[in-house]
Amino acid sequence: MKPLEQMPDADRLRGLLFDVDETLTTGGQLTAEAYAAMERLKCAGKIVVPVTGRPAGWCDHIARMWPVDAVVGENGAFYFLSVDGRLRKRFQDPAAMRMEKRARLHAIAGRILAEVPGCALASDQPYRETDLAIDYCEDVPALPPEAAQRIAELMRAEGLTAKVSSIHVNGWFGGYDKLAMAKRLFAEEFGIAADTLRREFAFAGDSPNDAPMFAFFAHAVGVANVARFAGVLESEPKYVTRGAAGAGFAELAARLVPSASGSG
Repeated sequence: MKPLEQMPDADRLRGLLFDVDETLTTGGQLTAEAYAAMERLKCAGKIVVPVTGRPAGWCDHIARMWPVDAVVGENGAFYFLSVDGRLRKRFQDPAAMRMEKRARLHAIAGRILAEVPGCALASDQPYRETDLAIDYCEDVPALPPEAAQRIAELMRAEGLTAKVSSIHVNGWFGGYDKLAMAKRLFAEEFGIAADTLRREFAFAGDSPNDAPMFAFFAHAVGVANVARFAGVLESEPKYVTRGAAGAGFAELAARLVPSASGSG
């Protein structure tokens, strides 16, 4: 991974896609510095899209209230965007299929909680439409990385796609991921083809579930705390910030739009 300063033509990029937990946020908090950087990107005309494992309930708020153009949630299960004050939702699966899958996920959750002591259902699980989130270090005493990997193994044994984030292990039925839905969003809503997305946009993340995005984007950036997952990432980002979490996000935003740092 090269230092962020070596990323060429950053100010010419058309926008930024980014993970939320511990990429935009810091210790679970959205700092004023990171939020202001996000807002300045939007005001500068960049396309701004969070791509997160967080649930539909949270993404409803993000699409309506944050300075963003759209949001991809639950690791690629949907995208939401606000159009003329109305929320537009696009899901991978129809409503009846989502309901059937949620019942199956509930049973799988019970087996995982019994098998891996110390883990718990994520506190945001009631707001989810499509996936199962098991907390291994957000609201429970932090479990070792081996426990997160064990949770992922149990999910895969049940036929789920499983991804480890900085706080949760997420599992869902289906082969989609963050990248597939991001491509769909940009094609359907912005008329931007996948190769253009790859070349003309940046992505920022920090954890294993960001690996498909790191592999795809020519301007893939890890905030400094991505080092926590050294040796675990299937694909590493091309560049890395000096700052961790939200400070790293603000550092990247300042490269994309020089006025996106300080008082501008």
